[in-house]
Amino acid sequence: MHGDHPFSEPDPDALASGDNGSDRATRKARRRAPRKMTADRMRRIALAYLDRYEASEQQFRAMLMRRATRAAQAHGDAPGDFVAMVDAEVAHAVEAGYINNRRFAENQVSAQRGRGASARHIAGRLRARGVVDDDIDAALAADERDDPQAAERYAQRRRLGPYRTKDRETRRDRDVAALVRAGFSFRLAASIIDRAPDDELGEEPGDGADG
Repeated sequence: MHGDHPFSEPDPDALASGDNGSDRATRKARRRAPRKMTADRMRRIALAYLDRYEASEQQFRAMLMRRATRAAQAHGDAPGDFVAMVDAEVAHAVEAGYINNRRFAENQVSAQRGRGASARHIAGRLRARGVVDDDIDAALAADERDDPQAAERYAQRRRLGPYRTKDRETRRDRDVAALVRAGFSFRLAASIIDRAPDDELGEEPGDGADG
């Protein structure tokens, strides 16, 4: 997710108070206290979130459950009482097309490849967000960029190997290790780091599976 959390909810009574000193902490606490959760309130939270963020179904569900749990704890309710409400909101978002894991995966692949992320790194991030392998594989296949291109971009962004202006030889092993940690195979990492600055980028040696 990007940016600050969009759901700070000042309490009008606290804001209108003119107290100073020790009352300031009390006002701050009151401003942060969540309102009681209702279906209408959850819908407004959901729409505000989706208007600002792109999320997988799992991320969206987790966000709603966190908000419901905070409200339940503040008002003496049981968090479990809101599971059905959260499920209904998630189902509505999926049915309306606000949440789509395949589209989310494609957008994430596009953004991450542009920053030089490996297929392995991207897949791990997407799995952690509840995206299934079929959607991940389809998103990676739909993107024209492959691991050699991504590794080159990563090296360029980090000023590794042929993009160094000094100490290239002494930092060679560190640069290769940096690419390997980023999810690229050792063979690909070494080929990127060891190439001459004016060489064309070639294909990864072998199948790229060894690390």
